[in-house]
Amino acid sequence: MAKLIYSMLTSLDGYAEAAEGGLGTGAEDPQVHTFINDLFRPVGTYLYGRRMYETMVYWETAHTEPAQPPHILQYARDWQAAEKVVYSTTLQSVSSAKTRIERTFDPEAVRRLKAESAADLTVDGPNLATQAIAAGLVDEYHLFITTSVVGGGKRFFPDGVRLDLDLVEQRAFDSGLIHAHYRTR
Repeated sequence: MAKLIYSMLTSLDGYAEAAEGGLGTGAEDPQVHTFINDLFRPVGTYLYGRRMYETMVYWETAHTEPAQPPHILQYARDWQAAEKVVYSTTLQSVSSAKTRIERTFDPEAVRRLKAESAADLTVDGPNLATQAIAAGLVDEYHLFITTSVVGGGKRFFPDGVRLDLDLVEQRAFDSGLIHAHYRTR
C-alpha cells in the first residue's frame, strides 16, 4: 500500500502560505533542491488543488528554458513522469501530460488510490491537505522550515485537528532551512 505524504515549505511559525507572500529563504539553495528531488523522485502521483497545480505546472516546460542547472532539469523530468490529479470546481482544462481533473475531494477514492498504487502519493497545498488530514489519509509529513517568522497566513497544519507524530529524521542545511520528517502513529 502506498503512503500519502504532505510536504510544504513552511515558515518558522508554521505557515505554508504567508498572508503577504514569501516564506523566507532556503528552498532555492541547490543543495536543498537536490535533496527534495531525491526525496520525492519515487512519488507516482501528485494530488493538487487548483492554485497549487497552477504553480507547479511550471515544471511541464521548465526543461525548455536555457541554461537550467542539472537539479532543475532533474526535478522537471521527475515531475513530468508522475501522474497528477487536480481537485477543482473551476478549472476547465489542464496544460500538462498525465493530469486529470476531479471536481471534489473524495476520501474513499483517495484510500482506493493509495491501496492500488505501487508508488507513494503526495498531497500538496494547505487547503487540500486540510481535507486529507481531517480524513486521516496522511501517513507522513515533510516540513521544510525556513528561517523566517511571517506572522500569519495559511497554516501548515489545520486548526482543530490533533495529530500524534513520530519524528523519523531531521536535517539542517547550510542555508538555515531545516527538513523535519514525521510519520503518523
